Amino acid sequence: MAAPKPAKTTKSKTSRSKPDRSKTRDEWIATARTLAEALPYMRMFSGQTFVIKFGGAAMGEEALTHTFARDVMLMKQVGINPVVVHGGGPQIGEMLTRLGIESKFDKGLRITDKATVDVVEMVLAGSINKKIVSAIESAGGHAAGISGKDGKLLGARKLTRPRQLDDSNIEKMLDLGYVGEPTTVNPHILEPFAATDVIPVIAPIGIGVKDETFNINADTAAGAIAAAMNASKLILLTDVEGVLNKNKTIVPQLSLEEARKLLEDGTLTGGMIPKVETCVRAVKQGTGAAHILDGRIPHVLLLEIFTSHGVGTMILPH
Repeated sequence: MAAPKPAKTTKSKTSRSKPDRSKTRDEWIATARTLAEALPYMRMFSGQTFVIKFGGAAMGEEALTHTFARDVMLMKQVGINPVVVHGGGPQIGEMLTRLGIESKFDKGLRITDKATVDVVEMVLAGSINKKIVSAIESAGGHAAGISGKDGKLLGARKLTRPRQLDDSNIEKMLDLGYVGEPTTVNPHILEPFAATDVIPVIAPIGIGVKDETFNINADTAAGAIAAAMNASKLILLTDVEGVLNKNKTIVPQLSLEEARKLLEDGTLTGGMIPKVETCVRAVKQGTGAAHILDGRIPHVLLLEIFTSHGVGTMILPH
């Protein structure tokens, strides 16, 4: 007769883990105070959808990726429905270089031929997407990686942009290849996640009417998804502190009208222009608020959402 297997031992629910002696009692009190201060915000945002674009330098640093993963998991635990949309420009560039494919850009957008778009899809929907999913799983959460092509989440068409040929104001339309812009969003693909403990992680790849694959800017994709889901917040994690005024100081809050003036008077330059345009478009279409945050700051999501201090720039309807 085989010997009986030893009974499994489980840790008592009332037992404590080994105390962290690196922190003083005052530091633990400060931590408890922070949690208490966050409680009203947790109650306020419970049940609401936040669309978060994750990219830039933060996505390139393993420590910041894992911090981001813990933060979105915490948001899910307190009842918020986070939807993550990620970029991957540097990683795409590295892969194209390894394959001997030249990268060409026009005003920040990658000109994408058929060979390039295949690599873009492989990197975005493959390695990057799964890396973020794995980080959330390693942090104790649950995540599912999907592409904008899945269930036709992101319908897209070719993006073209005007280019002035000379001083005579004559323009031609520049063909960016398989660079796309969203035409439709199917929010029904994402709605079931709100009722589960699974966080959707979306690669910004769109599908055309002839089943073409389009590379969509991650900010643009996140804005379109936020508007379609009537999200409470659109959050863009960037490599800058936020929107800067003419004196190069951060602007903590903008109305749609104030944001429009900054776009028109030349205050905004470079990559900040399309980010603010995306935020303005999303808020006009029903998103409660849009935030531009510095993703290089550890726990920047928690600082913005769960404290009265806030960071970055928030764009509101009024």
